[in-house]
Amino acid sequence: MNSALTIAFSALASGVVVLCALWAWNKSHTIRHFPPGPKPWPIIGNLLDIPMRHAANVYLEWSVKYKSHILHASAFGSHVLILNKLEDAVELLENRSQKYSSRPEIPVLGMLGWQGNIPFMSYGHIWRVHKKVCQQSFRQEAQHLYNPVQIDKIRLFLRNLLETPDNFEQHNKLFSVGVPLATMYGYNVQAANDPCVAAADEGVHLAGPLCMPGGTLLNVFPALRHIPTWVPGTGSMRTVKRARALTEEMIRVPMDDLKKRMAEGPVPPSLVSTFLEKKNTTETSKQEEEVVANVAYTVYGAASDTTIAATSTFFYLMATHPEVQRKAQAELDRVVGPVHLPTFEDRYQLPYVEAIYRELLRWRPPLTMCVPHILTEDDYYKGYYIQKGTAVLANIWSMSHNEEVYENPFEFVPERFLDEHGDLTKNDRVLAYGFGRRICVGKHVASSSMWLIIASILATFNIGKAKDSHGNEIPINDQYMDPNGFVQHKAPFKCSITPRSDRVKDLLTE
Repeated sequence: MNSALTIAFSALASGVVVLCALWAWNKSHTIRHFPPGPKPWPIIGNLLDIPMRHAANVYLEWSVKYKSHILHASAFGSHVLILNKLEDAVELLENRSQKYSSRPEIPVLGMLGWQGNIPFMSYGHIWRVHKKVCQQSFRQEAQHLYNPVQIDKIRLFLRNLLETPDNFEQHNKLFSVGVPLATMYGYNVQAANDPCVAAADEGVHLAGPLCMPGGTLLNVFPALRHIPTWVPGTGSMRTVKRARALTEEMIRVPMDDLKKRMAEGPVPPSLVSTFLEKKNTTETSKQEEEVVANVAYTVYGAASDTTIAATSTFFYLMATHPEVQRKAQAELDRVVGPVHLPTFEDRYQLPYVEAIYRELLRWRPPLTMCVPHILTEDDYYKGYYIQKGTAVLANIWSMSHNEEVYENPFEFVPERFLDEHGDLTKNDRVLAYGFGRRICVGKHVASSSMWLIIASILATFNIGKAKDSHGNEIPINDQYMDPNGFVQHKAPFKCSITPRSDRVKDLLTE
């Protein structure tokens, strides 16, 4: 009898808990006016609706379906706000940045060894200390400090294209990883199979999907990390361990190399070498050392993948838009001439090349969605309630393809950034760099690198469609991939890369 009563009371208690949970869920979704979005299920909310792949396009479809540029979804009581229009992102992420500048807590980051990755840090004192170092190192007035390294790596890129043009994807990777490694550590990457390049490539590919919403149960139940990896269903933990080992390799190899070179004699200046030299002469704290190490690793990890994606898109666009290529080359020949390579000082005299740079990052931004911002207190916007703790996603793809702003947005048209006189318009904002206090702190260095690679390749090479053994053009696919869940990469393709004249070889050896 006692057993039966116990079972009955347990069943009743369980029922009450479920009813309370349903009541709380129903209350939160009826009394407060959330933006429109897919209808949530009890308890799990929109867990099955939130996309893990091609999220930007899915959220754009939601805008049409629910007739709103501001959208809402939830899962297990956590809320997501999607912003598909620029004016809303500016108002919330910039004008109200004091509320919208934090980041979501992602337990798997610590397991991956990514806790020092600055874009994922929560808003607060530790993040501000890191940002201060970034601002001092990468502000617009300091970008000239990186010019010698950028020029050196771009010349190497061009020489590699001259020797083995069919391997342009490997040369692109070598350049994209080589610049941040050289500026951060003075590390000189010589080949695409360098351990740093390989570790960065595989590490981001493995870790990226784990950081996405729904990417792994480890973000919901962190205690699962204690289960042995031989147990069935623990594939995520095996991936985490492999990705963490690669992260540690990414940090160890260039640091060990730098310390070895410093022990042997003077080294070229870099962010880390400058700090280590300071450490030898003045007292520095452990926190300062950790901050510099985190900044160097973040730049190395984040800048390389986005640069690879953007440069690959550039090759694709030039091969498929010969008329754009000819206009840019005519401008370069007129301003720079055939006996010199473009320099940073030429940038403001080359409006068409600048327009290509802007249109490239508008047409195919490497990141189609911003890293989520987290709201730190309740807010109201356009009559909608936005709850504290909501993850706010800015849809860069939607904003950069808004037909109200860009006519024929899916066409690659650099002229949209020029006026009737051929001068640049005032629309110089590159949405790919993000918003508010979490905008990319290295955007000035990244911009100068991307611009110079565009100008240098156009000045020295003709890019077109490859031909088969019968002389017929090989079609170029227009497919894109998001292998790591973050960065959009052009699917592999073939193209023809030939020097514009016999003078190119001399230019690259001078």
